[in-house]
Amino acid sequence: MNKTTFRNATSSDWNHIAQLLQEAKLPLDGAQDHLDHFVLAIKDESLIGCAGLEVYGECALLRSVAVSAGERGKGLGIKLTEEILKRAKEKHIQHVILLTETAQNFFPKFGFRIIKRDDAPAPVKESVEFKGACCESAVTMQLDL
Repeated sequence: MNKTTFRNATSSDWNHIAQLLQEAKLPLDGAQDHLDHFVLAIKDESLIGCAGLEVYGECALLRSVAVSAGERGKGLGIKLTEEILKRAKEKHIQHVILLTETAQNFFPKFGFRIIKRDDAPAPVKESVEFKGACCESAVTMQLDL
């Protein structure tokens, strides 16, 4: 059984990332512009998970946390989230924001708390996700690092 490894995304990974995000019913809008802040989970040379950050100074939007169907329920989402948050700390990011329609019970284990959408930092509210890729009904959450 091969081990899962994590690596930074490159532009050549986009088609595989886009396919994974579509399978997970997550928005593609704006993701490709932030690939330099994506971490990928690779197993047997195949993409099995991803997580991304959109960095806006001291703030970042956590987005595109996705795990392939065959790998769900094995803890990979937790490992991906831990890895991307570690990278956020290394970048001296102070606040991580996310929008979710389905995972509001997943993220509190990392310290995320629900906030009002209007209370998100102004730079993050300029992101494609806030401006329309993620619907108004999505729960907004914040983690202070």
